[in-house]
Amino acid sequence: MFDITAEIGQMLTILIMAVALGMDAFSLGIGIGLKGIRLLDILKLSALISIFHVLMPLGGMYTGQYVSTLLGGIATTAAGALLLLLGGHMVYSAIRGEAVESINHRTIWGMLVFSFSVSIDSFSVGVSLGMFSSSVLMTVLVFGMLGGLMSVLGLMIGRSASRSLGGYGEALGGVILFAFGLLFLI
Repeated sequence: MFDITAEIGQMLTILIMAVALGMDAFSLGIGIGLKGIRLLDILKLSALISIFHVLMPLGGMYTGQYVSTLLGGIATTAAGALLLLLGGHMVYSAIRGEAVESINHRTIWGMLVFSFSVSIDSFSVGVSLGMFSSSVLMTVLVFGMLGGLMSVLGLMIGRSASRSLGGYGEALGGVILFAFGLLFLI
């Protein structure tokens, strides 16, 4: 019974983290969508974001597993501190109003830069998760699916929503990661 509860808790944690990481793609997608975007570009950009949301945490998890063997008992504290920093940075960026106005999302380089920029946070979270030996395949697949889905939603909503919603989505994602960081440290 305890193993099932632990598995459900782990899956719920991964889902919440995936949503928090996807908030970045969602909120920035709203901004891109407000500039006007074709449906084909939405599909291309979201597919790239999904790929980056798989590759970045995968690299982070393997790095985290290596770091975990080096750090031993300090791993939990280091993982919590990483999530605190990451969540705090996301909230700070949302408050400060950083945007990706200079990226032309219609070019392949623009799509790659945009996809990388909204997925870089996944690497840090992957490092943290790698220190806890969570299921690698399940984690990266959930991160990829939700990252892609949330980018599609953000881009579609951005076509018809106001610009002010975007910053709140990134701030919410940051608050969630910050809260997980606190939980790891407590």
